[in-house]
Amino acid sequence: MAEAKTNALRILEQAGAKFETRTYDPDITDGVGVARTLGEDVESVFKTLVTYSEQSLENYVFVIPVSCTLDLKKAAKAVGEKSVHMILEKKLLPLTGYVHGGCSPVGMKKTLRTVIDESAILFDTIFISGGRRGLQIEISLEELGKVVPFTLADIAIQSVY
Repeated sequence: MAEAKTNALRILEQAGAKFETRTYDPDITDGVGVARTLGEDVESVFKTLVTYSEQSLENYVFVIPVSCTLDLKKAAKAVGEKSVHMILEKKLLPLTGYVHGGCSPVGMKKTLRTVIDESAILFDTIFISGGRRGLQIEISLEELGKVVPFTLADIAIQSVY
């Protein structure tokens, strides 16, 4: 029996976007481990982070390589805020429809302003969450742009891994 499609997959298919899916053991919870399991460059596998601004009461989505940390100052500047903070994990599902570790920038309950780290332009395709743990989508920025309006900015800090 086939697994149920996620919102992300349904939306990409409806838009006629070209993409591939890759699965991995959903018990692997760190992004670097996912990249290694998939045999992909850790710089090409991206994680989706959701933030909140107390100033404007807005939420924002930032997509950065799994090997990096979000630079909150650069992220705030990229969306014209004084500061942004990571949202509490318990608020992620009600806001986005996705769980921690399976949050995709595609198919959230509400369209949120999205910024992707500019390093994504170095790759023909990047990997993003498919909307559940254990599922990745390989997609070009051009195809992703068909369903998610986004801007590119320098928002990540390289981590040691």
